[in-house]
Amino acid sequence: MSLQSLALIENWPVPTAAAAVVRADGAVLGSHGPTGHRFPLASVTKPLAAYAVLVAYEEGAIELDEPAGPAGATVRHLLAHTSGLAFDEHRAMSAPGERRLYSNAGFEVLGDHVAKATDIPFAEYLRQAVLAPLGMTATTLDGSPAKDGVSTVDDLVRFAAEVQAPRLLDPRTVAEAMTVQYPGTKGVLPGYGHQNPNDWGLGFEIRDSKSPHWTGTTSSPGTFGHFGQSGTFLWIDPTAGLACVALTDRAFGPWAIEAWTPFTDAVLTEVRG
Repeated sequence: MSLQSLALIENWPVPTAAAAVVRADGAVLGSHGPTGHRFPLASVTKPLAAYAVLVAYEEGAIELDEPAGPAGATVRHLLAHTSGLAFDEHRAMSAPGERRLYSNAGFEVLGDHVAKATDIPFAEYLRQAVLAPLGMTATTLDGSPAKDGVSTVDDLVRFAAEVQAPRLLDPRTVAEAMTVQYPGTKGVLPGYGHQNPNDWGLGFEIRDSKSPHWTGTTSSPGTFGHFGQSGTFLWIDPTAGLACVALTDRAFGPWAIEAWTPFTDAVLTEVRG
């Protein structure tokens, strides 16, 4: 089966784009564009990093509620962007748990925390814990666990299938990752403004009732995932039973806000058929 809706990426004002849709059983329903091309992921790196942190938790190297980051914060706070750390600075802006402050610095602290606990550099831990077992041979972390991943649509399809039907983690852990942490917390969703509440799981952003949002108007409230400032996204819609990856090489901006929502709606409409 190939999805005609994926061809909509041809109309995006970007030099290069690739996209694919995958079910929980790993079946790729369709793909379009150079799916083996390596793109900078920007913040789509975060779900990969979070998955490695959760492997470290299941291996007993760390606990979700142990101290990490600023005073009073835990691994869970860092994963859920409620540690109080600033966006790109290692400085506390609020008390842990009070506000949803989206923080690259928080994911860098997480990477350092896991590296110290496991005695393995975080990029190598990610490779051993997630990338290698899933056959994601074209994916690398070349710096910050918040934003310096490079990958392909083909590799991210493997990750999206794993999240939908976990083999590397206990399904209960993944269910927790897609469950709202610190419900009712307000905050800014980058690119989409203030959201009340600004719901987030463990490393995954949760759609819920957010408006505006980068997913579709017909995406289920349980849809979760991430987008990146490099013009990339990965969403998983558990109600629809599928995930979609789209990678481009043009920075996020008004073009993406205009293009992504109708694209997602077209994909969902075609699959629901």
